[in-house]
Amino acid sequence: MDNIQILWVDDEIDMLKPHILFLEGKGYAVDTINNGAEALEMLEEKRYDLLFLDENMPGMDGLETLKRLKESQSSVPVIMITKSEEESIMEDAIGSQIADYLIKPVNPKQILLSIKKNLDTRRLVSEKTTSNYQQEFRQIGMEMAMVNDFEGWEELYKKLIYWELELDKLEDEGLNDILLAQKKEANSQFFKFIQKNYEDWLHDGDEAPVMSHTLFKKWVLPEVKAPDNLLLLVIDNLRYDQWKIIKPIIEQYYNTEREDSFYSILPTATQYARNAIFSGMMPSEIQKRFKDKWISDTDEDGKNNFEKDFLADQMQRLGQGSTKFSYHKITNHNAGKKLVDNLPNILGNPFNVIVYNFVDMLSHAKTDMKVIKELADNDKAYRSLTLSWFKNSPLLEMIKILSAKGVKLIITTDHGTINVGSPTKLVGDRNVNTNLRYKTGRNMSYQKKDVYEVAKPEDIYLPKENINSVFLFAKEDLFFAYPNNFNHYVKYYVNTYQHGGISLEEVIIPFAVLSPKS
Repeated sequence: MDNIQILWVDDEIDMLKPHILFLEGKGYAVDTINNGAEALEMLEEKRYDLLFLDENMPGMDGLETLKRLKESQSSVPVIMITKSEEESIMEDAIGSQIADYLIKPVNPKQILLSIKKNLDTRRLVSEKTTSNYQQEFRQIGMEMAMVNDFEGWEELYKKLIYWELELDKLEDEGLNDILLAQKKEANSQFFKFIQKNYEDWLHDGDEAPVMSHTLFKKWVLPEVKAPDNLLLLVIDNLRYDQWKIIKPIIEQYYNTEREDSFYSILPTATQYARNAIFSGMMPSEIQKRFKDKWISDTDEDGKNNFEKDFLADQMQRLGQGSTKFSYHKITNHNAGKKLVDNLPNILGNPFNVIVYNFVDMLSHAKTDMKVIKELADNDKAYRSLTLSWFKNSPLLEMIKILSAKGVKLIITTDHGTINVGSPTKLVGDRNVNTNLRYKTGRNMSYQKKDVYEVAKPEDIYLPKENINSVFLFAKEDLFFAYPNNFNHYVKYYVNTYQHGGISLEEVIIPFAVLSPKS
């Protein structure tokens, strides 16, 4: 503590001697000066960790001193002290980004508390967070060994995300490594849980969680209530942790009525999961009902070109055929800006759907672009990149407008994504699909311990290209790699974000209902 340097600026500094002696007794080094001009000179010559600044001084007053200080040394925390309780002075000081505001007479404990709040918060929070996670570590391990239902896995995953975001605030890589090891073990157990229960869920809906194909009927449609205006926003590839970091920004404009999660179907890939959401059917059922609109994995055509048709059909089946709705898909920044401009025309419908593809494009860019790989080297950086995009996106502008116009909002996604770390070898012919987290085809050779194998795709309502087709889903953070040119292939794809397999990050995904603050 004795290296913490404080400068106290007050025209009546001699009267504050008891306070200064108190702080020096606590180990702080305190310099004093009685005017703003000389204070600025001292700040040029010496580094200070914190500044106490009297607001009402002759000559250069506190607010003017503060203004000049912020122009040259904006990072120094300033605690303003004043006799005045005028609201305008408080607002001026706060608007100038002070760290705290105290009204005379102040007592030593007030001063000490303000110092700790501004200088020791990081250390105190770090110590408390570390202590709390160490206590929670054993509890999470016990829960992981005992959880045996889908609700339990949702709660456990959310708890892991909570601690991951808390540890993001610290600089303790050791704790992060421990948490990552715990997540890896959780994904190992979750894979076994899905392998054991997934098929049963599809054949016994009463025992199943809400899933992609039941989401609209169970959770979205009940919110479609004329004459209220509702917008369903599907942000492709949005993981639960990414939702948690953009949520505080959205809550400046919306109140969260409900925050939940549901399970993506397998494969956890856009072609399957998002089509299932909009159709209310499993993929083989879509293929049967819409023979000309289901595009197989090996076809070059776009695989999500008929979502509006699927949605119209589902609404008709659910008795909402007369409800007017619009559907829009945003795949780039300019399209997002155009949609913002067109919002007034869209909102004439009681129900509107927007599919926003940015997060999906970000994950693909990390694979294809070296600069994105460097910017998003791990999950923490990936979250940071997502947050930076969101703050400056047309999507946020759209959310502000929707709130101002009183539009209720549902935010969800089709599947998540995982940072893949290890390859598992697979051999297949040219007709095997290219996705790194799931494979479908015939005559494939692979490591059975690394996959959930579905020999009869019809058992989990998946279409098959021919009579011998099977589906394979990679577990944990594995990705499929061919033996040919193996090392080059692995180096290219390791530490990239992929989806289609079985992990907590891909399967358990966010759903939120929000009402406008305005």
